[in-house]
Amino acid sequence: MAGKIKHYFACANTSKGFKNFFSSNLQNIKKVFILKGGPGTGKSTLMKKIGNLYCAKDFDIEFIHCSSDPDSLDGVIIRGMGVAIVDGTSPHVIEPTAPGALEEYINLGVAWNTDELAKYTDEILYINKKIHPLYELTYKKLSEALDIHDEWESVYISNMSFKKANTLANDIIRTLLGTVSYPKQSVTYHRFFGGSTPKGALDYVENITEPLKKRYFLKGRPGSGKSTLLKKIQEAGEAKGLVTEVYHCGFDPDSLDMILFPELELCIFDSTAPHEYQVSRPSDTVIDLYSELINKDTDQKFSKKINNIKSRYAKCTFEAISYLKNAKQLHDQLEKFYIQNTDFSILDKIYDNLVERIDKLNK
Repeated sequence: MAGKIKHYFACANTSKGFKNFFSSNLQNIKKVFILKGGPGTGKSTLMKKIGNLYCAKDFDIEFIHCSSDPDSLDGVIIRGMGVAIVDGTSPHVIEPTAPGALEEYINLGVAWNTDELAKYTDEILYINKKIHPLYELTYKKLSEALDIHDEWESVYISNMSFKKANTLANDIIRTLLGTVSYPKQSVTYHRFFGGSTPKGALDYVENITEPLKKRYFLKGRPGSGKSTLLKKIQEAGEAKGLVTEVYHCGFDPDSLDMILFPELELCIFDSTAPHEYQVSRPSDTVIDLYSELINKDTDQKFSKKINNIKSRYAKCTFEAISYLKNAKQLHDQLEKFYIQNTDFSILDKIYDNLVERIDKLNK
């Protein structure tokens, strides 16, 4: 029997810049191995191997994906062993809290042929110089998209019944949480289930919600109160001492897309584009905030304005994704210099040593 693998992002390229929730997910971890080394030096491969090894040994694993390259990992957590291995290179730098005791650095650069790499110094510097501005352009376009999204929200906010919204929120909280309470301090993990990547909008909703017994799908329009409702549910769950997984919006990190309570085996999430899902289980429930809270003729009455907003929003997000794609292509070029000048037999030894260290920690 094997453990389960949960996939999510701890960092995201958002309308408010690069957002990092790594520290939240390292709570209560006894040992953090921080990998150092350039692109293409096997950090992600090592983490995948470690994760798959302990998954096969029946441990549940958390794969933290890279938002700039979702096929790569930023980290792996074996929570049942209290161990994490993370990529400690820019931009997701991990700040040690107890260096040497809790956190330990592992330098994969020892596998480099530095004499050969030195021959490509100019090329490496040139590519690195081109990558950074592309991320700045990405954030600029996403910020413009957020301004447009605010326009979109205002259409529905001005046609909402806030009295109904408060009543509905209280009813939903009672339905989800009932009278349950735990005599303990709540633990909250902040994450992203999706976001803007070089592959476009990508999410891990199906993987994250697969083991749950109950899923609530929030439907509605921008500004129909989905994030506000989720924040109220988060506060109520924390007040009851529940472990709470908070999944922020990968576009606007100040908004929420999902609240998950593992102890109750349930979640409630924003199931609208770009992460729209339809019910697929008898236990799934849809909550449509548009039909519950918004004046019924709003879509029709403001259709011309809404279509114009949608068009401008799509243009900005498309341009943002194109910059991410270009940055990824340059990063791939950079990796080639390191891959061809890395002794992978040394990395195999580092892997073996790391496995031995992890096993000893849990004896």
